[in-house]
Amino acid sequence: MTDKLTWIDEELQNLRDGGLYNKIRTLGSPQGAWLVVDGAKALNFCSNNYLGLANHPRVVAAAKKAMGQYGVGPGAVRTIAGTMDLHVKLDKRLAEFKGVESAITFQSGFTANMGVIPALVGKEDAIFSDELNHASIIDGSRLSGATIIRYAHCNAADLEKQLQEQRTDFRRSLVISDGVFSMDGDVAPLDKIYEVAKDFDALLMVDDAHGEGVLGRGGRGIVDHFDLHGKVDVEVGTMSKAFGVMGGVVAGNPKVVEWLHQRGRPFLFSSAMTVPDVAACLEAIAILEESTELVDKLWANADYFKAEMKYLGFDTGKSVTPITPVMLGEAPLAQQFSRELFEAGVFAMAIGFPTVPRGKARIRVMISAAHSKDDLDQGLEAFAKVGRTLGVIA
Repeated sequence: MTDKLTWIDEELQNLRDGGLYNKIRTLGSPQGAWLVVDGAKALNFCSNNYLGLANHPRVVAAAKKAMGQYGVGPGAVRTIAGTMDLHVKLDKRLAEFKGVESAITFQSGFTANMGVIPALVGKEDAIFSDELNHASIIDGSRLSGATIIRYAHCNAADLEKQLQEQRTDFRRSLVISDGVFSMDGDVAPLDKIYEVAKDFDALLMVDDAHGEGVLGRGGRGIVDHFDLHGKVDVEVGTMSKAFGVMGGVVAGNPKVVEWLHQRGRPFLFSSAMTVPDVAACLEAIAILEESTELVDKLWANADYFKAEMKYLGFDTGKSVTPITPVMLGEAPLAQQFSRELFEAGVFAMAIGFPTVPRGKARIRVMISAAHSKDDLDQGLEAFAKVGRTLGVIA
């Protein structure tokens, strides 16, 4: 009998041959500046734990306390019997933190995009999407059935051109952009995008997954960064990065939030966020509101590391955020670089196609407020050693 799945073996071998096969490493410790990875201690340059909150004592204690009162699982979807008063409190606190009228939480940032995009547009509509938007935006857009029109990356002039040429062909239009682009670390010109979207009566949505806890006053995000409060219809975010927990959020216009309560499919058909996640998110918000210390430390660490990497001769792309791509070109080189870094005690994974375009493979370094200057210096030393060994720098 012919093996119906032989094609998978062939495709997996193609990935291995092309240096694109992902070896998934396993952690044996909490998140932090240092991790136990595959049984070995390593400096952590991989995690999205921007502010070090994933293992913060107050966040952990809040989760434990809530489990003692409410248990663990919600037991149902939000619309049946899964909405606890903690969920309502988190929705309200996130709206307050973001400076918007209303917010609704989802199980993850990915499901937030999968929920909100198809709820706002359909087959008679168009989505004008930045060509480098996140996979969750791409998948949510495809699911909606709307016509997808891509505009040049972070190019408001090209967005205007696309809208000028095609906006009148559709019932509604939705302009979508990431806030901070996760692979390159650049920031969308949201102020210019807003002006264009306004002129063409288009809904405006931004995915601020890598901006929350990073940009704006005390980490309030890209809308705050550009002072666009009340002008962006939909802000999508995640609590799995700077907040250090798990969950997604859609914030902004209260009409959108009310509609998602009725038609946001992940909200309607998947169980609510778990009790410890909700309680931990609430505590993370409280910590962020009390002080800008962690956000300030994050930026100080990022500025120092990027300056030293450039001094060593590395190409760190066009990042203006703590995301630091170390551009290497081909995937096999990036994977070899990652392996040798790990042997030197630094955990920094290679990223290649399809996450980034072919020929633009890299090591993506994620700096955190949890890193000390000694940690950063140790990482810099390892990068310098491996970079010289592989001929990446002189």
